[in-house]
Amino acid sequence: MHRGIVAVSAAAALLALSGCAGDGVALDDQSRSLTIWVDDDRQEPVARAVEQFTEDTGVEVEIVLRNYEEIRNDFISQVPTGEGPDITVGANDWLGELAVNGVISPIEPGELTEEMEPVSLEAFTYEGQTWAVPYAIENLALIRNTAMTDVTPETWDEAVEVGEELDADYPILLQMDTEGDPYMMYPMQTSFGAEVFEQAEDGSYEPEIAMGGEPGAEFAQWLDVQGQARVLDTTVTFDIAREAFANEESPYLISGPWILPEVEHLDVAVEPIPRPGDQEAVPFVGAQGFYISSQTESPLLAAELVTDYLASHDAQVALFEAGGRTPALQSAAEVAAEDPRMDGFAQVGAEGLPMPGIPEMAIVFDYWGVAHAQIVDGRSQDPAVTWEQTMDTIQAQVDD
Repeated sequence: MHRGIVAVSAAAALLALSGCAGDGVALDDQSRSLTIWVDDDRQEPVARAVEQFTEDTGVEVEIVLRNYEEIRNDFISQVPTGEGPDITVGANDWLGELAVNGVISPIEPGELTEEMEPVSLEAFTYEGQTWAVPYAIENLALIRNTAMTDVTPETWDEAVEVGEELDADYPILLQMDTEGDPYMMYPMQTSFGAEVFEQAEDGSYEPEIAMGGEPGAEFAQWLDVQGQARVLDTTVTFDIAREAFANEESPYLISGPWILPEVEHLDVAVEPIPRPGDQEAVPFVGAQGFYISSQTESPLLAAELVTDYLASHDAQVALFEAGGRTPALQSAAEVAAEDPRMDGFAQVGAEGLPMPGIPEMAIVFDYWGVAHAQIVDGRSQDPAVTWEQTMDTIQAQVDD
C-alpha cells in the first residue's frame, strides 16, 4: 500500500538524521498521534481512511470538524502558536497565503506525479514547489436541459437566441450578486483574452494584472450590453439560478458539479461554456487537497496519512461520492467519469486554467467582482473606463 516517499522537507531531514526508512514505520521520536481539520462534507470519507491508517500503524488521529470558511484564517493564526493541526483540508487558492505565512511544508510528489491529474498538482505548485496532496478538482461548465433543447450553443449569443425562442424566463442563467462573482464570470472574461494575471513561460502566475487594455475594455462593454438586456442580472444569486433551472425556467445554466444533486429530476448534458468573445470560454480549475503543517511534530506520519491513505483510490472515490467533485487521482477520476455528467465537467476542466495560488489572488476578488456588478447594474457611465480604473486600483494594491 505504501507509495514510497512523498515527504515534507522536515520529514526528509528526519529520515536523513535517523537513517530510518519510511515504509509505514513511524519514527520513535515522533508523537504517536495526529490531528486533522476537515469540514462536514469531508468528515465521513476522511474518517474511513483514518480508521484504516490507525489500524495499520497504531497511530491515533483526532478529526476536528471545522467551518470550511474559517479554516484558512484559523490555520494561519493557530499554527505558529502550536495550536493548529498536523494536517488540514484546503483549496489551492489558499496556497500563496499559507506559504508566505510559513504555516505549511512543501512536498515532493514522487509517484503521485504519474497518478494524479496534472492540473491538480499544477494548482498546488507555487514558486517551483508542490505544497499539498490534491484529492479533487472542480470547474464550471454549461448544463443543458435536454428536454427543453437539443442545441449545444458554441457562442453566448446562440444560447440567448435559443432561450428567447423558447420564451424562457431566463435565456441562460449565470449567477451574480450585488458584489459580483468573478469565479462564475471568469470564462466569459477569458473569451475576450482578459486573464487575471500574467503568466511566465512555465505557466506560473506573476503578480501583474492582465485584465486591462483592449481585451478588458471589450469585456466591460459586453457586460454593459448584457446588463441592459437583463440577460445578466445581479439579482440572480446562486439560490435563484438553482431554483429557476430546477423549475425549467431556462434551458441553460453555467455552474459546477455541486449543482447536480439539486437537478437530479432533470435530464441534463454537461458541455463546454458558450463563448461571448472570439476565444474559448475557459473556466478556472480549482483544486482541493490536504496541507501539512510546518509545525507538525510528526511530519513522516502526516506525510504517510495524506499520501498512502487520503490519496488512495478508495479514499478519493469516497471523497467524490461525498462531495461530487472530480477526483484528482486518475484511477478514481475514471470511476467518476462513468457518470457522463461528471465526464462532461472533466472534459471542460481539462482545458481550464488553474486557479492562481499566489498570495496576490486574495487581493483581487473584492474590487474585481464589484466592477462586474457596477457595470451590469448600469451604475457605470463608461464601462471601459470603470474597468480600467478598477484594474489600476487592483494593481496598486498588489504593488503595495
